Amino acid sequence: MPLDLLLGLQWGDEGKGKIVDAITPDYDIIARFQGGPNAGHTIEFDGHKHVLHTIPSGIFNKNSVNVIGNGVVIDPAIFLKEIDGLNKFNIDLTNKLLISKRAHIILPTHKIIDASSEASKGKKKIGSTLKGIGPTYMDKTGRNGIRVGDIIDANWKDRYESLKEKHLNLISNFNKEIDLNLELLEDQFFKGIECLKSFNLIESENFLNQSIYQGKKILAEGAQGSLLDIDFGTYPYVTSSNTTSAGACSGLGVPPNKIKNIRGIFKAYTTRVGSGPFPTELFDSTGEKIREIGHEYGATTGRDRRCGWLDLVALKYSIQINGVTELNIMKSDVLSTIKELLVCTSYNLDGEEVKFFPYDIVSKKITPNYKEFKGWDEDITQIKDEDDLPNELIDYINFIESFVEVPIKLISVGPDRKQTIIRKK
Repeated sequence: MPLDLLLGLQWGDEGKGKIVDAITPDYDIIARFQGGPNAGHTIEFDGHKHVLHTIPSGIFNKNSVNVIGNGVVIDPAIFLKEIDGLNKFNIDLTNKLLISKRAHIILPTHKIIDASSEASKGKKKIGSTLKGIGPTYMDKTGRNGIRVGDIIDANWKDRYESLKEKHLNLISNFNKEIDLNLELLEDQFFKGIECLKSFNLIESENFLNQSIYQGKKILAEGAQGSLLDIDFGTYPYVTSSNTTSAGACSGLGVPPNKIKNIRGIFKAYTTRVGSGPFPTELFDSTGEKIREIGHEYGATTGRDRRCGWLDLVALKYSIQINGVTELNIMKSDVLSTIKELLVCTSYNLDGEEVKFFPYDIVSKKITPNYKEFKGWDEDITQIKDEDDLPNELIDYINFIESFVEVPIKLISVGPDRKQTIIRKK
């Protein structure tokens, strides 16, 4: 049985958590393959809003097993808070959640390095969530990291102290005062370590490949968005892992020939958190309106999300590098009451029109070229059938579909799992 993959196609916050939660009943296993607690997957149902950071979004389905893969970096303190938050829902977490021994651990000093490094950059800061993600991946690639499997060893704290000492020497070189208490961070950290030890720590690559062989249906869940990929995103304003489909292979230990459907998630407009280029960003009342109606504030940080028109050049690029086989459009309801909508169909770069996503949109002057669409002025949040949607929205969706040449199979008209329309066409 092949493995399916779900990815965000923009700069994150596309609504991946909602879709994973909605389609989880179709799968036996949900596996997270990259990123850390800088991800915030929001799920709403039965009047409750849940924000997950490390734990896969299929955790609320009683029949699925959830796997934190080797490509994820785990903050034990945040993990403990997530577990405490889930315990009140009577979920059998011990059997429903499996953790890869190969996943790397975020140390307290990783957070201090992150904050010190960002502060030292001044106006050139990346916009890090300051969760210690980047420094943890740096230790991973530098072969210094501590993995989940290491904490089973009675002597693992010796390695911890050695790495901590290296980190403190590095931090001293930044010469920046950071308001983080190492003693308090360590107290929370070691409590989280004990929580981690209580779970099933497994060779997840073996478990997943055996599950594929046994005919289990698996959904791989990505975090962040494709335009934040360390290789193919808007570097250096990116995350520290591969957020694209290739990352699922290295982040779970599954071969590429086992991947079948690749579901790409995108908003009906575009948002971005933190610094970095954003060609279609709006700086006017329309951008403010989208932010307010769409509640565009970071699920992890609470920061305002920058809002802008849908960028089809960037979207088609993400579809190309991921091999997307189907699309889901999110937050179409947010655009209701906006009279005129614009969609970017090409860029002007160095005096020439280009229809591809360039290597450098950080230092280059990029001007978007737009196609205009008539908006719709009605509440669509309670609509259950595509045939009842406004003609203007259908025209908007059909144009996107024809431009990127991949079918849009799902339309989200609200945050709740029930506010989802599966297209018949």
